[in-house]
This record gives sequence, C-alpha cells and structure tokens, in this order.
Amino acid sequence: MAEFMVIGVIGAGQMGSGIAQLAAVAGADVRLLDKDAEALLTAKRSISDSVQRFVSKGQLSKERGTDAVARVKYTSNLEDLQSADIVIEAIVESEDVKKKLFAELDKIVKVSAILASNTSSISITRLASATKRPHQVIGMHFMNPPPIMKLVEIIRGAQTSDETYNKTKTLAERFGKTVVCSKDYSGFIVNRILMPMINEAFYTLYTGVATKEDIDAGMKLGTNQPMGPLQLADFIGLDPKKGKPKEKPVKESKPKEKESKPVEKESKDEKKTE
Repeated sequence: MAEFMVIGVIGAGQMGSGIAQLAAVAGADVRLLDKDAEALLTAKRSISDSVQRFVSKGQLSKERGTDAVARVKYTSNLEDLQSADIVIEAIVESEDVKKKLFAELDKIVKVSAILASNTSSISITRLASATKRPHQVIGMHFMNPPPIMKLVEIIRGAQTSDETYNKTKTLAERFGKTVVCSKDYSGFIVNRILMPMINEAFYTLYTGVATKEDIDAGMKLGTNQPMGPLQLADFIGLDPKKGKPKEKPVKESKPKEKESKPVEKESKDEKKTE
C-alpha cells in the first residue's frame, strides 16, 4: 500500500495546525491552508514551538524536528492542494460550509485523492454526497490537541470503500495513533457518550445537587477519569458542540398502542398535588 507523501490540511486553527504537525513529523510534505493570513502565521509559530517542546523533552530528535518544521508549507490557495494524496479538513463545524469545501476540492485534487473530515458529529455520508467520489470520503476525527491525544476515530460513510478505510487507518497509525472505527451515526463514539455526560453534569450543577468542585471530584475519583466533566467542558470548549445535528429518530415497526383517556378521578388528584 503506497504511503501518503503529500498531505493537505485545511484550517489553521488548533486542530488543523496540530494535524499538520503530526503529518510533518511522520515524514510527509504538508500543505496547510487557511484563507486568514494571520491564522497561518499563528499556526507557523505554534507548530515550531510545539515541535521544539518535543525536542527539548527528548521525545523527538533535533534533526527530525528541524525536518518536520521545514516540511510544512503555508498557503491560502486551494490550487496548491492539487498534488495532495489526502486532504483533511478541520474547518468550522458547519455541514453547509464543509459540503461547499468538499465540492470545490472534488474538482481540484487528483482523482486518487482521499477527502477526510475532522468533524466530530456531522454525517460523513452527507458530506460525501457533495462530491463525485463518495467512496473516497471518510471521517478522521482527531482528539484535541492532536499531537498529544492518542486516539483517532475513523468514520465510514455509506459508500466509503475498504481501500479508503485501510489507507486512512494506516495513516493514523503512522501518526502514532490508536484507531477506533465508528459507523456513521450522530456523535460517532466519543461525543455520543461524552456530550450527554457533560450535559448531565451541567444539569446537576444547575439543580443544586452539588458544587462544581464536588461534581468534578466525584467523577475523577469515583470513575477514575483524569478530569471532571465540567473541567473537561472548559478545556475542550463548547462552541463547536452548539450546532451538533440531532439524529433523526428511527421509525419503529411495531404498531402504536392506543392512547387511553385519563379518568376524571386522576385529574382531580393532580389538582390536589399542585
């Protein structure tokens, strides 16, 4: 299986710059794209500083660190991604914006290129529908921050091919990541479980069950988590989760039960308890 030699990353924020850093350290030539020139400058400093920290801790050789920094090229032109073997988008968590980007990329990148999304919740099948290569579209969800966190969720759309999945999994492992695979359901694995827990922690605080300190301490010490749900919410930021799409309910095949009208006595009892 041929290695990805040129990797495009779109979005120079914390996620995009972190993914670009991983790719460069793994020996790929990277094209990091953002329409905001200031964001590119910030990403360049961030990648250089982060690589230097790994070098200073002895986790990366000085030579490899220097090589990695030199491998990242910064651009605001989509045409510069023509030679990419895979393009990973890490832009705003909006289905419409991502679809528009994928439609544009579909016309620019080479026929064999894979289009990957770092989305944490948006349907890969729907994103793939904006392209003429749905079998080469896949979800590649990195955890924040990408250079530190060990996990990558890979999400197969309805038409994602085995070849695309295998190549993407191999790339994640080349980055030094552990891979889990999810079907294309809202929230995938991690956020499908994590977000209800965080919501319940907020509700527990809101209803006065306990203080934020006790809620976090309870979950840290009681369930062996490295940080409590409220602290984690502050760490990851909640803005990307606000627009998370709701999963459409699955229609049940069993017949509906007939609704029974409440008897008058029950209504009177309810009034007494008000």
